[in-house]
Amino acid sequence: MAGEVFLLQLAVVVLLVVAAVVALVVQARSDAMLDARHRTLAAAGTFAESPGIVAALHSPHPSAVLQPSPQAARKIAGVDGINVYTLDGVTVAHSDPRQIGKRVVGPFAGAAAGKSFTETFEGSLGRSVVSVVPVKDAGGRVIAVVSSPVTVQNVQSMVNRQLPVVLGTAAAVLALSAGGTALVSRRLLRRTHGLGPAEMTRMYEHHDAVLHAVREGVLIVGGGGRLLLANDEARRLLDLPVNAEGLPVTDLGLEEGIADSIASGRSATDELHMAADRLLAVNIRPTAPYGQAGTVVTLRDTTELRALTGRAEVARERLKLLYDAGVQVGTTLNVERTAVELAEVAVPRFADVVTVDLLDPVLRGEEPPEVITGMRRTAVAGLRGDHPLSRVGELIRFAPAGPMAAALAGGHAVLEADLRATHHWRSQNQANAVQILDRGFHSLVIVPLRARGVVLGMAGYWRGQDSPPFGEEDVSFAEELTARAALSVDNARRYTREHNMAVTLQRSLLPRGVPEQSAVEVAHRYLPARAGVGGDWFDVIPLPGARVALVVGDVVGHGLHAAATMGRLRTAVYNFSTLDLPPDELLSHLDELVTHIDTDEQEWQGITGATCLCAIYDPVSGQVTAATAGHPGPALVRPDGTVSFPEVPVSPPLGLGAGMPIETVTVTLPEGSRLALFTDGLIESRDHDPDAGLAALRTALAGPARTPEETCTVVIDAMLPTRPSDDVALLVARTRLLDPARIAEWDVAPDPAAVSPVRNACSRRLADWGLEDIAFTTELILSELITNAIRYGNEPIRVRLLYDRSLVCEVSDGSSTSPHLRRADATDEGGRGLFLVAQFAERWGTRYTARGKIIWSEQALHGGVAAPRADLGEALLAGWDDEGV
Repeated sequence: MAGEVFLLQLAVVVLLVVAAVVALVVQARSDAMLDARHRTLAAAGTFAESPGIVAALHSPHPSAVLQPSPQAARKIAGVDGINVYTLDGVTVAHSDPRQIGKRVVGPFAGAAAGKSFTETFEGSLGRSVVSVVPVKDAGGRVIAVVSSPVTVQNVQSMVNRQLPVVLGTAAAVLALSAGGTALVSRRLLRRTHGLGPAEMTRMYEHHDAVLHAVREGVLIVGGGGRLLLANDEARRLLDLPVNAEGLPVTDLGLEEGIADSIASGRSATDELHMAADRLLAVNIRPTAPYGQAGTVVTLRDTTELRALTGRAEVARERLKLLYDAGVQVGTTLNVERTAVELAEVAVPRFADVVTVDLLDPVLRGEEPPEVITGMRRTAVAGLRGDHPLSRVGELIRFAPAGPMAAALAGGHAVLEADLRATHHWRSQNQANAVQILDRGFHSLVIVPLRARGVVLGMAGYWRGQDSPPFGEEDVSFAEELTARAALSVDNARRYTREHNMAVTLQRSLLPRGVPEQSAVEVAHRYLPARAGVGGDWFDVIPLPGARVALVVGDVVGHGLHAAATMGRLRTAVYNFSTLDLPPDELLSHLDELVTHIDTDEQEWQGITGATCLCAIYDPVSGQVTAATAGHPGPALVRPDGTVSFPEVPVSPPLGLGAGMPIETVTVTLPEGSRLALFTDGLIESRDHDPDAGLAALRTALAGPARTPEETCTVVIDAMLPTRPSDDVALLVARTRLLDPARIAEWDVAPDPAAVSPVRNACSRRLADWGLEDIAFTTELILSELITNAIRYGNEPIRVRLLYDRSLVCEVSDGSSTSPHLRRADATDEGGRGLFLVAQFAERWGTRYTARGKIIWSEQALHGGVAAPRADLGEALLAGWDDEGV
């Protein structure tokens, strides 16, 4: 700015000096021309009126008389010449003698008429100023004219001689002006701190913006406590008068607290003061060293900010509550627990009391009904002790005019902002409405629990005591919270339905009871995993010859597929057992079946993993034969309490054997020994490895003799104090031995004549056992079986009777061929023996051994009497062939 002022002032001074010089020059020239006119006129007039001029003109030689006089007069008058001309233009006297006698043409007409004049014209001397005066005689007659010229060049030379003075004066004036301007510029630079025009303009623009556009009040207070400046926002916030500047702060009519704080001059940060109905945050800072002593005060209206902050805090809390609800609601896939979690997460952060009501089919995992008449109170949070609301488990029916019916009809939340001002909600709780109000409840929001387009239940949010009533924003939040919880409830409902289906399927596939048999005393436990129904199973299968098969298996995974696969494998094991196969052959057939299932293109899902342990116990010999396919072996507890784990050769899991043979182990057990068969869930967990689990199982099984039931209880309590992460199946069997007195054996010679002595010996033994009533039938069965063995079999031939729950007749030989039923023709003499055996025996079959086969039959005993299944005569007339294969 100083530079611009300097240049501007210098330009003005230059213009003024130039104008003055031009004016002086013009004025000088004008004055010189005027002076020239006056001098020429005076010179010409003086010469024309001089004495003797008339006489000289009338003399014979006027030029000779007059010529010297004009020369002298010219020099005296300071003109370029004094010339005398006759009226006809002949030069009589001239400043240039060479012009005498010459005729000239000039403006002499006016002078010849007797008038003097001055004019400028082009003459022999150049452009000149000429004055012409007539010369008159005594009679007043013009006899000649006198002219006095001065050239313009001579006039200008006079002016030019004055120009140095004029220009010098102008230069002095210009120098003085420039010096003064420079001093002013330096002063301005110091006052503006070296800022240029652009910076100063921008500074003042910012100054105006701060003072008038900012939403914050600004006050500048001088050292004496007087207000120096206040922007528009400060005037609005403090309601200052128009002439507030210059007045003491204490005289502005402010509240005492804020006035004293502003006038004190001390520093302050975000001090809160009331100004009328506004809450102002006041900041005070000293202006030094940036300006004169004083303070600058900023005022910020926090009234709206506090309200906005409150709304923002509420929104933040609501978002956090939604997040917490997403984490805390639906953690167990249990419908009732999910409802409780919804109620607990909303109390007290959103409501003082929350109730959740669900439909009965939803609680059972079923689809909600189309017509809803009532719901079951499932959860209440925020109330303790005696309260007027419905209790958990109580059936709630909807009143037609109540808010629950309105919420169901509209499919959206219903707000009861003031329970005391409205009455239709009371129809839902008519008996307890007064108690509800007396308890302090004053606001209610009812929201349907809807998921995937169906209503699952209802959530009620209650506020009371000092809590504010619900508003429209609260209704939107309640709907959002309830909608998220409804998805969790529906997921739990679906899981419950699938779990119930899986449990139903599994229960239908697991043994419902232990079949009656005399070989072992059995107890069992099945514990489903936390994840739900799995694929563990066990089975006790009675076998011919008073034997029993103990089976434990495990299918990897949980859910319906695992349960269905378990059922298929258990059925297959039972069916293979009816073939009276040894454990290794049974597992080999089972392995082939699983391989077929996995490779079947029509199977929607294969078996991802399955194991099985099969042990067959013979109470006659006391031997147990076991084989395993990828399954842990059994634990053996002898009568003295010692525990061992027989080394059963482990084969690959089912479906991975690839046709490899399965090995078995045979152990002779004392009577009263306990066999424990279990799945890996009993000994394996995340907390310990299988070796540690086996050690713990050894400790639990060791000790004094216990019943199988007691053994199961001790093992489960010791090994699984909490619900396991995997299914657990435990089967404990205490062995028994068949009384030797109930066993009869005979060797038979390969001679048809040997049949009768053996038959008679059997009859005597039946009489000793008190089974005379079935002696004839037994003799008939033995006769046919022994005859077939002699006719079609090989040595050695042996007969054995077992008296247990049924009478078992066994005929063994060294041949591996097995007879089968065949219809005999009318002309055949034989072929009807096996038909008679099938008619009179409860069951019959063939069991292969390492040295041949055993054909056996069982006869049921009912109080020692076996009722024949058909008339003997009719049986003999039937035509079936028993010819061997």
